[in-house]
Amino acid sequence: MLTILAGGTVTENPAFWVAVSFFGFVGLLIYYKVPAMVGKVLDERADRIREELDEARRLREEAQALLADYQKKREAAEEEAKAIIEQARREADALAGETRKSMIESLERRSKLAEEKIARAEAQALAEVRSIAVDTAIAAAERLLQGKVTPASGAELLDQSIRGLKGKLN
Repeated sequence: MLTILAGGTVTENPAFWVAVSFFGFVGLLIYYKVPAMVGKVLDERADRIREELDEARRLREEAQALLADYQKKREAAEEEAKAIIEQARREADALAGETRKSMIESLERRSKLAEEKIARAEAQALAEVRSIAVDTAIAAAERLLQGKVTPASGAELLDQSIRGLKGKLN
């Protein structure tokens, strides 16, 4: 049948020699166990890829665990920061209240001191006015007495006063 298609003897047909070469090549490959080696290389490569995928999966899980850990730490830090801010706010409010209270007390003390100074100044001014009034009254009385009292009437008044003293002292 091959001779009919090619038009000559089987040994002269190039398709025959190509087929013989192909089968010889395949036979040599099988003899030297090339398919087993290729399979082994492919299996090793598949194992390496599988190991790399497992390593990548493990690294991904570690990264997710680290991410979750850092998120927890961030949330804890945020809560701590909120607590610190709230504590600072409370302390500032307390300090402001104490400052307000001490300022009010200080103002009250100063007001009281000022009122006392004013009262003392008023008392002193009143005493000075009284003193001036007494001095003025004495001077006016002296002038009046000098104009109205004669030496004889003065002696009479003096004697009367001395007699009045004796009655009052005893």
